[in-house]
Amino acid sequence: MNERKDRLKIGQVAAQAEISVETVRYYEKRGLLQSPHRSESDYREYSPQVLDTLALIARAKALGFSLTEVAELLQLQMTPEIDRSQVKQVVSEKLQLVTQKLEQLQQLKTALEGLSHSCDGHGSVDSCPIISFLKQGDEGAV
Repeated sequence: MNERKDRLKIGQVAAQAEISVETVRYYEKRGLLQSPHRSESDYREYSPQVLDTLALIARAKALGFSLTEVAELLQLQMTPEIDRSQVKQVVSEKLQLVTQKLEQLQQLKTALEGLSHSCDGHGSVDSCPIISFLKQGDEGAV
């Protein structure tokens, strides 16, 4: 098969990956995608493997990884002699961060439930315990 024939233009890559052309360019600028081959007329020409990389980026982002973390994962992937424990470490760190955020969200939920229960929803706003609490800060009881 002719290698040149297998090349994809940026619009084709974007369409197949279901992202914008600007996103492809941004990922390239951030180093998430290798700089593509340029045609004689200076068009970007990508190999079909770029779609696999874009799928990995999309899945990692859906799991909450930042683009910096995605770049780290991609770098690890491109260094096959590296032990997979390093990949697991990146995931473990993200899991720890998510666990901390969940704990913070649970505390926030509890505080908001307390505020909600402190007000019966009837009467004038000027005597609303929620507004009073928000004005006073931590001095009010939740």
